[in-house]
Amino acid sequence: MRLDKYLKVSRLIKRRTVANEACDGGRVTVNGRPAKASYDVKVGDVIEIAFGQRTLKVEVAAVEENAKKDEAAAMYKEI
Repeated sequence: MRLDKYLKVSRLIKRRTVANEACDGGRVTVNGRPAKASYDVKVGDVIEIAFGQRTLKVEVAAVEENAKKDEAAAMYKEI
């Protein structure tokens, strides 16, 4: 699954266009490297997102095409 879509489905970022812009702006890294929106997310990847002063670091636990609100949090583990 594409990185921008994963960020939206897992509800780490609310909209796919915002996720796309964050990737283009270099605010998203996967396994320590800056990632493009088209990066193919796999289980075990470590995603880091910079939200202004705060940085969120998560590990991918599952990759699902669709997820309900209560299931979305199970797609990743905060580090």
